[in-house]
Amino acid sequence: MELWFSEQHTPNVKFSLKVDGQLFGETSEFQRVDIFDSTEFGRILVLDGRIMLTERDEFIYHEMITHVPLCVNPDVRKVLLVGGGDGGSARELLKYDTIEKIDLVEIDETVVRACQKFIPQTAACLDNPRVEIFFADGLKFVRRKSDEYDLIIVDYTDPFGVGEGLFTKEFYGNCFNALKDGGIMVNQHENPFYSRDAAAMQRAHKRLATAFPIVRVYQIHIPTYPAGQWLFGLASKKFHPTNDVDFSRWNSLNLQTKYYNTNIHVGAFALPTYVIRALRTAEAT
Repeated sequence: MELWFSEQHTPNVKFSLKVDGQLFGETSEFQRVDIFDSTEFGRILVLDGRIMLTERDEFIYHEMITHVPLCVNPDVRKVLLVGGGDGGSARELLKYDTIEKIDLVEIDETVVRACQKFIPQTAACLDNPRVEIFFADGLKFVRRKSDEYDLIIVDYTDPFGVGEGLFTKEFYGNCFNALKDGGIMVNQHENPFYSRDAAAMQRAHKRLATAFPIVRVYQIHIPTYPAGQWLFGLASKKFHPTNDVDFSRWNSLNLQTKYYNTNIHVGAFALPTYVIRALRTAEAT
């Protein structure tokens, strides 16, 4: 008998993966957490029925949410990682010897423990002494911070349910205050193709643009995400993400990546026309 996991992308669209079995399943205080195994994509982390990562394509998301801002500002020393309990973003950040401390704030301890046991590809790094894990609400955590971080990465679930508070004007304003003078924030921005997700993207972009003087959106292509397309918003106090970058400096680090390179960095900010129009509409409302 064949077993399949299906994610409902819209009321009319499902994305399905053949799975070999379920390795973990638990309903935490915050959400449903499942880990499946598959032949095609390896182990799969699912939260509330939505795929967060697969072992085969997670490198695309995690490299692009981390290396883009670190190429823009290679002098980052202290990072706030909101969410990211799977460990993938922390793994990429730890490739930089210059990073001294990563505060990882994850509301759901179940996610961290499950990934440490079943997806060490991403979570093995969470034992690194440069990573300190706080099991807390990211919205409340960042309220107490001021002029502390060089980089904030919001690597959280979708802006529905448990993650909704991390896509608000208040949260983005608090992140602005928590950043140092040259600080950068990167926020996952949903997919722009399906209407519900596109509307969430527009709300997030409008609120981010209200809080920061420089905001630019870039895209990635990831097979297991809705429509195969995903956006990130990069917000900065002073650095433009393509004009103010010393790409040769990043290349001199000789870091090992599978997706990110400096040409991809530039190209990712070249958006399809329909996405540009949606962003402009959000800014004008």
